Amino acid sequence: MPQLPDRLPGFPDFRITLPKDAGEARGFLLAELGDNGSHKFLVTAGSAVSAEDWPGLSDYARRRRAELRENGTLADGPRSDTWTASRNIECNSPSAAATLVLGYGATGPGTWRSAEDGHRLGDYLPLSWRAPQKAWLVRGNNVSGHNLVRQLWLKEGVVSLDAAHLPQVDEPDPTKSVLRRFVEEGYEGSATYHQKRGLVDELHAFFTQMRLGDTVATLSDGLLHLGRITGDLVQSDSPGGLSNLRRTVAWQETAHPYEELPEEVQQKLSAQHDVVDLTSVQEQLTALTGGPETMSEETGQGMDSFEQRVLAFPEVTDEFARKLLVHDRSFLDELRELLIDERQMVLYGPPGTGKTYLALQLAEYFGGGPEQVKIVQFHPSYAYEDFFEGFRPVEDPETREVAFRLTAGPLRELADTASLKGNRHVPHFLIIDEINRANLAKVFGELYFLLEYRERSVRLTYSGDDFGLPPNLYVIGTMNTADRSIALVDAAMRRRFAFVELSPRVEPTAGLLTRWLEREGKDPEPARLLDALNAAIGDPDFAIGPSYLMKPGVYREGGLDRTWRTKILPLLEEHHYGEGTDIAARYGLAALRERTRPA
Repeated sequence: MPQLPDRLPGFPDFRITLPKDAGEARGFLLAELGDNGSHKFLVTAGSAVSAEDWPGLSDYARRRRAELRENGTLADGPRSDTWTASRNIECNSPSAAATLVLGYGATGPGTWRSAEDGHRLGDYLPLSWRAPQKAWLVRGNNVSGHNLVRQLWLKEGVVSLDAAHLPQVDEPDPTKSVLRRFVEEGYEGSATYHQKRGLVDELHAFFTQMRLGDTVATLSDGLLHLGRITGDLVQSDSPGGLSNLRRTVAWQETAHPYEELPEEVQQKLSAQHDVVDLTSVQEQLTALTGGPETMSEETGQGMDSFEQRVLAFPEVTDEFARKLLVHDRSFLDELRELLIDERQMVLYGPPGTGKTYLALQLAEYFGGGPEQVKIVQFHPSYAYEDFFEGFRPVEDPETREVAFRLTAGPLRELADTASLKGNRHVPHFLIIDEINRANLAKVFGELYFLLEYRERSVRLTYSGDDFGLPPNLYVIGTMNTADRSIALVDAAMRRRFAFVELSPRVEPTAGLLTRWLEREGKDPEPARLLDALNAAIGDPDFAIGPSYLMKPGVYREGGLDRTWRTKILPLLEEHHYGEGTDIAARYGLAALRERTRPA
């Protein structure tokens, strides 16, 4: 039996729970250092590994996963979307291991969690486990009623935290586990468990994660102030204990009005913490300061072209319009502008008008392919926990015990993918089929707010994370007016979505079947019969769309009659239920042919 590499002493086992209840990966840190200076990580045999390569995955990670798959190290799993590690896999770092397991670029310190208590791997790691250049928001405009930004920070060139009850921390670069002991000692009885947990995160950032040269930002009087950290942390008493922890900062003279900041920056600044990691918007902050671009750790060059590309939709082409049989390209141009401006849109109309088909075609065209599109269907029992995130029962594959674990839903998965580096210039689409069949306030929860205020973030119900919808995430819903009238949609939803009608009474749906029959070289009679049928129905919400008659089976021997009897007439029987209407006499093919026969 091959000997296991030496394990890093004093560290627990770590795990990652895959989305969609797809299993769990486990592993531990090794004593040996990898090429980037971090400790190597061993993914243990039996771990579940995602079988999907997500957009933005590096070429190296793709090749590594492919090689492990080819040599049998990654074998078929119990589900089609997972593999199983048939033997131990040694990785260059915890981040490389997390990326291998998840199929997308992931940070090891933030993704792996202790199998014992659920704390992040980063809680156990010293200062060396940190990006080389970071940016931070530190709040100081209301510290026990004092605006320290105006009264102290800008005048004396500092940034501070109060930490009035924190004992003297003599240990250099303390880990979160160390700081947690100090906080428990100093704040026992004076802070709730939730306050103490937040304080540990803020202290860890201020003590350990901040470095000389990092960008620091703060807000005061509607202005964003930016500077660079120039000194190490000093812990000492201060008047009223308001600034017991200090770092010196070179503040810029020019401040920036909050309302003029980029949307992504506003979204990050809205997080409700005293210390917030702003590294994900560091490029935008650097642009505000007029300083040099952030350098890549690996190459020393500026950020790659993906980061600098602008989020944009491709123009609608005549070829795309012809593919969709849209007679006037301006209709598609308008949909494009609505998505750019509103980011949320609902296609509504009676059954058979091609709402879902059009939504998919638009999403794949504007997003650049099906990889950027996720589709869900709402129903009356659909809930927030299904849609975004919630605790779901998961069985341990070894012990067979069931435990509840926080699991991401389709919106959270798509939002996390859209916000990855390398993906931020690419539009991502969530299609919600039958959007009006669920209780939207129940399904969206606090996310309803984010649909209208994209520049803000909110604290999530289950994970407690600060979350904002990425600017490159778009939502297209479909709504069947025969299922529930458009008039029943509440004002909150109307305000958050643009509504576009697809109905046999208006173009491009009105002439769609005629154009399709002409393109396919078929008899135009079905189009005339459909027009006569909808004229006889009278109610536009219960009209019949052309897609019922745009299928190959309709044009085989007896196909039109069969489709009419088994697809269309049952819809009308339901519509006229209890009225005593003779459906065949009023809407049958023979009756309609008689009405459309030339005089």
